[in-house]
Amino acid sequence: MGLLTFSLNLTLDGCVDHTQGIADDETHAYFTEVMEAGGAMLWGRVTYELMEGTWPAVARGDIEVPPAMQQWAAKLESKPKYVVSTTRQDFPWTNSHRIDGDLRAGIQKLKDETPDGVLLGSGLLATALDRWNLIDEYRFLIHPRIVGHGPTLFQSGLPSTRRLELVSSTPLSNGVIAAHYRRG
Repeated sequence: MGLLTFSLNLTLDGCVDHTQGIADDETHAYFTEVMEAGGAMLWGRVTYELMEGTWPAVARGDIEVPPAMQQWAAKLESKPKYVVSTTRQDFPWTNSHRIDGDLRAGIQKLKDETPDGVLLGSGLLATALDRWNLIDEYRFLIHPRIVGHGPTLFQSGLPSTRRLELVSSTPLSNGVIAAHYRRG
């Protein structure tokens, strides 16, 4: 059984708005490395549509970007992508699959069938999955910014405090801290 790892950018005040972080070569290289280690990606519909709107075009070379972003896009293109949605049925992006039926059972099955692990990148979906204790690890890039608005991590709450063990923390040259935690 593979691990389910929740990985996301967030600011010091917990904002998870993707436009508020530092999107440079170093942060893209970090996420490329994390993605390469996993067996599949997992998103909610909104995150999938956000990603689908940009990254396939980058992977094809239709949009000119720095090399680290191009590498991320190329690797993401070939990675299996699983989507949770009750409103959309068709996911045409390469290697995209919808998780049908009971969400809890579907995610557990995905973990069981993906020995290299699953990388979760959707905040709202993470809240639901964390309530069922399905998340095994957390890998966050903590950006040196205080935003004061926007969506925040676990803003709809969890039923209890999560105690985590620090696996590693690495400061990046851009001021971002890469933090890796495992459930205790």
